[in-house]
Amino acid sequence: MFSDVTRQVSCGVLIGFTLCISVTSLAHYLVERRRQGKLEKQTTLRPIELRSDEVLCGVTGLIGNTPLVRINSLSDALGVEILGKAEFLNPGGSVKDRVALRMIEDAERQGLLHPHTGSRIFEGTVGSTGISIATIAKARGYEATIIMPDDVAEEKVKALRSLGAEVQCVRPASIVDKKQYVNMARQAAVRFGEQDISNGSDVVGISHEMITGSPSVVVSTTSSHVRPEGTEVDPQDTELLSKPRGFFADQFENKSNFVAHYEGTGPEIWRQTNGKLDAFVSGAGTGGTIAGTGCYFKSMDDGIRVVLADPEGSGLYNKVKFGVMYDRREAEGTKRRHQVDTIVEGIGINRMTNNIELALPIIDDAFRHHRLFRITDAEAVAMSRYLVQRDGLFLGSSSACNLVACVKLVHQMGWQESRKTIVTVLNNEYLGRAGIPIDPAIIENLAKKSMPGPP
Repeated sequence: MFSDVTRQVSCGVLIGFTLCISVTSLAHYLVERRRQGKLEKQTTLRPIELRSDEVLCGVTGLIGNTPLVRINSLSDALGVEILGKAEFLNPGGSVKDRVALRMIEDAERQGLLHPHTGSRIFEGTVGSTGISIATIAKARGYEATIIMPDDVAEEKVKALRSLGAEVQCVRPASIVDKKQYVNMARQAAVRFGEQDISNGSDVVGISHEMITGSPSVVVSTTSSHVRPEGTEVDPQDTELLSKPRGFFADQFENKSNFVAHYEGTGPEIWRQTNGKLDAFVSGAGTGGTIAGTGCYFKSMDDGIRVVLADPEGSGLYNKVKFGVMYDRREAEGTKRRHQVDTIVEGIGINRMTNNIELALPIIDDAFRHHRLFRITDAEAVAMSRYLVQRDGLFLGSSSACNLVACVKLVHQMGWQESRKTIVTVLNNEYLGRAGIPIDPAIIENLAKKSMPGPP
């Protein structure tokens, strides 16, 4: 009898335990099904939901935060990581979008510019900055006048006019000439303020220039509330605030150019590479990109090499190497173009600017073993075609120049197969041929070429 009782109790415990497991499993199954149902419901609804961080504020919201793209052909051939900052994805197609936006925003913060007042932005440029200013000006409520040499690519002129900018093409001239395109843009901004908009007559004898706090930035106002010694910003003067102004941005001397890269381009690249980069390669037109980005990298890691890619005809090579801003091809009677004797547009210069001054200390330092490489026009043309054929990248002059310098840097430093990381800037400018034969084999040979290492 005791055995029967024991058997019954054991069966009862076993049945109870089994039921407990079954109920627990069923409950867990129902909870899991309910959770999956919610996820499926969310997944179904997700396409019609919009998060605030997915909606950008107009075209200016597209500027910056560009990705890094690996240049597969060159990276694989050399055994390094050559990464390009894809600035061609900015709405204006170049890194100059950052500069134009920063210059305009800084002017607005200082009360020098007010949107939707009929104000006009003037700039002297060979093209890329003009396209950026024309794009952003319309988006912010301004008009734009771009003054440029008449030997720039026709595609740039057409693009500017399509963007609604007024374009004036002038004879190429030295910076000391009043008719040089940058000087003419400055003069045009001054004259804009002297024009009496109400009756079309010129107001003579009274300065309409405003005090900007910068010797290079020029702002003039059409307001009658002006002072002979210069007019200060007055947030209480509604007449002064509402009248159109002429604004000369002056990308060459404006420190906003430097700041745009020190606070934007540099930190972006640092985050994207997790701080693991060995060199930064860039050309210089105004000097803002290499100065701002390079100074940021040096502040984070002084061992990062900052390399200037300089095209033929530019004086920066000799300025960095020998302290003299001169190039032998600039001799009288030898040049094809007045500004810089090269088919490459957008980089290279034969005068000092405030932004280049900021760049010189981080490039010309023998203790850091920086290297500056001369890039020939033939190499730039060959690189642009090589990238199309090997990587499907349609890039222009400064990008090709930068990438040639990347290849030369790898060989010069003996970095082949080192997996070192080199970052450069990629824009989308037009590259004219000027009768130079296209030979992509130049780049194939350059990638294989053995160059001596640093002393």
